[in-house]
Amino acid sequence: MRIDSRQHCDSGSTEDRTYLESLIREDFERCHPGETQDLKRRASFSKEDRGLLRDWMAVAADRAAAAATAKA
Repeated sequence: MRIDSRQHCDSGSTEDRTYLESLIREDFERCHPGETQDLKRRASFSKEDRGLLRDWMAVAADRAAAAATAKA
């Protein structure tokens, strides 16, 4: 489940996005208190927020890949 930094965060299933979000939720909340849901809303019309969300989702995808490798 690899997300390229240029790939849109809307691709993939809802379950995949939910799983990826769970991998970064705590770190994102620590860096941006109270903005978790707000970022997702703002990303629909703000290029900067869309980029921030895409970057965080890329981190989540890397964590998912590392977890999958560790299980194998």
